[in-house]
Amino acid sequence: MTYTTSHIEADRSIPLLDLTVGDLLRRSAELAPDHTALVEGTAARESRRRYSYAQLLTEAEAGARALLGQFQPGEHVAIIAPNMAEWTLFQLSAALAGLVIVTINPVLRPNEVRHILVQSDTVGVFAADRYRDQDLHAMVTALQAEMQAEVPLVRQVFRLADWAEFARAGATSTAALPVVKPHDHVMIQYTSGTTGAPKGALLHHFGLVNSGLLIAERLQRGRDDVWLNPMPMFHTGGCVMGTLGVMASLGSQVVMPEFDPALMLRLIEEERATYTLVVPTMAMALMEHPNFDTTDLSSLQLLSSGATTVPPELVRRIEARFGVTFNMVMGQTESGSVIFMSRLDASPAQKGETLGVPLAQWETKIADETGEPVPIEAAGEICCRGFGVMAGYFNMPEATAQAIDADGWLHTGDIGVMAADGYTRITGRVKDMIIRGGENIFPREIEDVLITHEAIADAAVLGVPDEKWGEQPVAFLRLKGSERPSDLELTEFLRERIARHKVPREWFVVDAFPMNASGKVQKFLLRERYAAERGA
Repeated sequence: MTYTTSHIEADRSIPLLDLTVGDLLRRSAELAPDHTALVEGTAARESRRRYSYAQLLTEAEAGARALLGQFQPGEHVAIIAPNMAEWTLFQLSAALAGLVIVTINPVLRPNEVRHILVQSDTVGVFAADRYRDQDLHAMVTALQAEMQAEVPLVRQVFRLADWAEFARAGATSTAALPVVKPHDHVMIQYTSGTTGAPKGALLHHFGLVNSGLLIAERLQRGRDDVWLNPMPMFHTGGCVMGTLGVMASLGSQVVMPEFDPALMLRLIEEERATYTLVVPTMAMALMEHPNFDTTDLSSLQLLSSGATTVPPELVRRIEARFGVTFNMVMGQTESGSVIFMSRLDASPAQKGETLGVPLAQWETKIADETGEPVPIEAAGEICCRGFGVMAGYFNMPEATAQAIDADGWLHTGDIGVMAADGYTRITGRVKDMIIRGGENIFPREIEDVLITHEAIADAAVLGVPDEKWGEQPVAFLRLKGSERPSDLELTEFLRERIARHKVPREWFVVDAFPMNASGKVQKFLLRERYAAERGA
């Protein structure tokens, strides 16, 4: 189809399911009771726990009854843990119990966790024992004690490692589970925080279930597929796309504790994975691993990537080395999961340079400042409207009103351009836009040119205050080797390729960029570093 304006009406050809997460689990257990639903992808092959759909439902119903012995439907209960089978069991049990899950990144520090617990009105926490250098259970227990005097919200803290014992209390109960409705709230996920303090996106069953359904449909996955899931479960990539997507298609999920290239290669071979979702840095780490060429990857058919676009030459390299089809996905916490995805028959340029086209049931547009669609190939804010839009930011009505307008459009904050074929490419962030002397500068345009320099591996451009021009661009660079191009060389390199007013005035070299859980650069931390170095 050819578009004449940057507005795509929703494709209604695939009906939405009026189901809760618990209903989706019951449906899967009815249709494929003995089929493998979940495998815990640990290193020791012989000790990997495996659950059929029937077993998963039985365990989740017992967990739900145990949870209802401690909490009331509608209350907020948090989980802070790396990926593990208990994470999924807790997710499904809480959904059946009508609880709202608050997901917390296990790398967060005490002050960050405290902010989420307080802001989300959390009344209970399930914590893993440890993750990397942190004793999570001890940290949350200490926070609970500290908070009792001023914010006595958290009533109990549980060890997630004791989940089997905890759920045993519900296994013998005959109490009826509550009636949960599709538009009830199911989860609060905190935004990745690329621009500052995270906000809690309040998500509903209907949005998450149908995200899983429509993702599986676009990926053309079915019962015979094995989804290898290395994405964090506290993020929609892990607990929605990687869990509900496979459940909607009756496939099998192998969940990894965390990304490890050696383990991931083993799991592809040993579990005969057919599909996986990674970010580009993961794909490169796999290809660069010494075991890559000796691992049997013949089962893998499809590899998706998100977080950032991938150059077409890298798309070709991934498809050739893995022997797979590659496709791109793009979504937001606020949309419940994926909005755009490239079709499987897309060209390398469409896969690498664009976000794809909307999933079914999503209406999208590229809008100007008034909310009107811009012409094809003109830049504007990417907006979407449909089944998955969050209910709002929890207890933040002003922020909600800024994100979702009166007509129900979610303003993503991304600047994009739509081609006549509907494929949309991203050119920057609204908040990242630099205004220099009245001229709009999009950092993404500069970054895309910088990474073509033979010495530069990655680049991040941001705007800093300037007395004369209002703002000026500065660049942070990660080099491929030890040779650092001079400021003059970099300036001349860009002046040959972009307008002079877009060329950064200062250059900084970093060993690594601060990244969030989605693999995106946290530019606000680079801005803080700049301010500290300049004493401003």
